[in-house]
Amino acid sequence: MADNPSYDEYRKEVLTCSRWLSEHGFFGARLGTGGNVSIRIPGEDRLVITPSSVHYSEISNREIALVDFDLNQVEGILPPSVEVGMHATIYQNRPDVGGIVHSHQIFASIFALINEPVPALFDEVSFSLGEVIAVIPYGLSGSPDLARNVGDAVQNGCNAFVIQNHGALALGKSLKEAWRNTELLEKVCQIYYYALSTGKEITTLPDATREIVRQIRAHALKTSESG
Repeated sequence: MADNPSYDEYRKEVLTCSRWLSEHGFFGARLGTGGNVSIRIPGEDRLVITPSSVHYSEISNREIALVDFDLNQVEGILPPSVEVGMHATIYQNRPDVGGIVHSHQIFASIFALINEPVPALFDEVSFSLGEVIAVIPYGLSGSPDLARNVGDAVQNGCNAFVIQNHGALALGKSLKEAWRNTELLEKVCQIYYYALSTGKEITTLPDATREIVRQIRAHALKTSESG
């Protein structure tokens, strides 16, 4: 059965984002095949997602898989990423999320190895990402354990996480927003890493500002759920 052309715009957006992230080192190695990107299909319990073990420069639109939330592949000539269960779990737990980037970016991965969350450092970053970049407990890549750990963690309403001994995760209302949040995550992790290396005290946002961030993000999440 031929692919439905109505999904082409979503496949194209996933491919464009994936290639840019790969070319700029967000998947750990420019020649590697790590990381994965997806979009929720609006109004459907389906997503489009990159395949596994194929370099992003070699992927075509037809190789971007369409999968339902029960992990049945509906379209696409290659199987979806092994992390498709993690993506589906996020969409099911976060109705506000429309796009996901799972990356292996360098500075975020440092905090995934030292098991250290990144606190609220800048208000403009925190309004986008949330008041803390939490560490999600380790689970084997592609395993139900990892999907379950991620599904539990993302219910805090934040849009950026590091996964212990694995990599990073950025969410957004759209893939464009998740893409931007991937960059913001790397920016704040890089700054925090260099700040820690000075040995001096790190200042974080005041409690009052963190509460404002928390309330705004909670309201946005509640609005999405009710809508």
